[in-house]
Amino acid sequence: MSLSVDVIDKLAALITAAFGLIAALAWNTAIQEIFTTLFGEQSTIPAMLGYAVFVTILAVFFTVWIGFVSGKAKKAADAASEKVKKAAAEKLHLKKEE
Repeated sequence: MSLSVDVIDKLAALITAAFGLIAALAWNTAIQEIFTTLFGEQSTIPAMLGYAVFVTILAVFFTVWIGFVSGKAKKAADAASEKVKKAAAEKLHLKKEE
């Protein structure tokens, strides 16, 4: 792999991470505003802990869900790939018989 490909790969990863951070900060602000609307302006330790617990539960839930969806998609892709390989092998076998 050339140096320019490595640089482009790293830049793509950094840009993706930056957009992920921006999205996380936007969601953090949105969730804080929802909490403020529902529970009023509270900056007490119990309110902060409640927010932290809520966000942690959301993060765990979505992480597990994304892992499940990702695993399902990977299985489907593997099955499709296996079908293509099998069809190619059969086609090659038929050509050899001719």
